Amino acid sequence: MRVLGVDPGMTRCGIGVVDGAPGRTLTLVHVEVVRTPADAPVGERLVAQADAFAAAIAAFSPDVVAVERVFSQHNVRTVMGTAQVAGLAIVAATRAGIPVVLHTPSEVKAAVTGSGRADKAQVGAMVTRLLRLTETPRPADASDALALAICHVWRGSAQSRLADALSAARSRMAP
Repeated sequence: MRVLGVDPGMTRCGIGVVDGAPGRTLTLVHVEVVRTPADAPVGERLVAQADAFAAAIAAFSPDVVAVERVFSQHNVRTVMGTAQVAGLAIVAATRAGIPVVLHTPSEVKAAVTGSGRADKAQVGAMVTRLLRLTETPRPADASDALALAICHVWRGSAQSRLADALSAARSRMAP
């Protein structure tokens, strides 16, 4: 399975692509951080992000796109920009006919480190180890995007199998 992970952010947005399957070795395919100037008009910044998502999807043909679920923060301005960029990633994947999944930050941390309360350094260290890299992807947005992809490789396929089993069971029970 190839997963494109997106750590949304208006100024820095992480995009990471990982190949893998549960119980198998993970492989880094691509990682980048799309940066937009804080003083640029919002529309220009959003277009740059949208173009980056479309380009990554076209270049790497993921099976699924995993986007960090935006959660409420104290800084409304930050959460609004993050939500806008997450929406662009969802639209780009949907336009390309690729399924989209959302994972919470604590779900990603728990999947990668074993603790939903892990800090950025712990996530980065585990991403480095799991992908057998010589150094931690920087900035943290890069590691976070890869962590999202890893989370979905490990958890998403299990969730998908469970949903399929439940659907099959319901079909057998229907009159």
